Amino acid sequence: MHKPSVAELRPVVHPAGVKDRRSGEHWAGRLYMREISLRVDRHLVNTRVTPNQLTYVMTLAGALAAPALLVPGIPGAVLGALMVQLYLLLDCVDGEVARWKKQYSMAGVYMDRVAAYLCDAAVLVGLGLRAADLWGGGRIDWLWAFLGTLAALGAILIKAESDLVGVARHQNGLPPVQEAASVPRSSGMALARRAASALKFHRLVLGIEASLLIIVLAVVDTVRDDLFFTRLGVAVLAAIALLQTLLHLVSILASSRLK
Repeated sequence: MHKPSVAELRPVVHPAGVKDRRSGEHWAGRLYMREISLRVDRHLVNTRVTPNQLTYVMTLAGALAAPALLVPGIPGAVLGALMVQLYLLLDCVDGEVARWKKQYSMAGVYMDRVAAYLCDAAVLVGLGLRAADLWGGGRIDWLWAFLGTLAALGAILIKAESDLVGVARHQNGLPPVQEAASVPRSSGMALARRAASALKFHRLVLGIEASLLIIVLAVVDTVRDDLFFTRLGVAVLAAIALLQTLLHLVSILASSRLK
């Protein structure tokens, strides 16, 4: 069976605007993963594999980041990051295969969002459990597991705050929100939003960024032969997640998205 070339696939699976979506495309997708996914697509588009099946595997990959991070030291950090990269790859591939096969599904869209929630949460919970030192042989310090779970809850709430804008608008018979409506009506709030966007500190609680940070923390902790930086990372990410949950909620309420 003929396998389409990358050149044949690209205009179909990467229509105009796919890589330019401000809130729908991760920087890693634009930078490298969309090119990798094209090479994977050509082996799948003429098989019986469905987009939804790929989405289910993607969801599993994201969830497996948590147990992967329980492996001590650098190997566990790398394994966790690889699970997240597999999640990202399949997140690209499932939609691209759907466009080629013209197999669209509300269930697929729904599971895609579930997987996004789950992957971010799995990485942060896994980080908290790493910091608790489950396999260290000494007393398990559950404070770090609690903080990791708190960070995961914040990461989920941030996504939920955005998604619930669409729910609220739909229930009130309003069309989907336009990008311009996300700009806060208050000039002070708009300035604060631009500053936060420029610093991008909030991205650290996303699964991809957090998994890369965990590798760095694992390396320096290996040099020190303790978990100081992993535990510091948990505390910082928990603080960022809670602060961003509040700031994001205020930003939504101060914008025109609910008008």
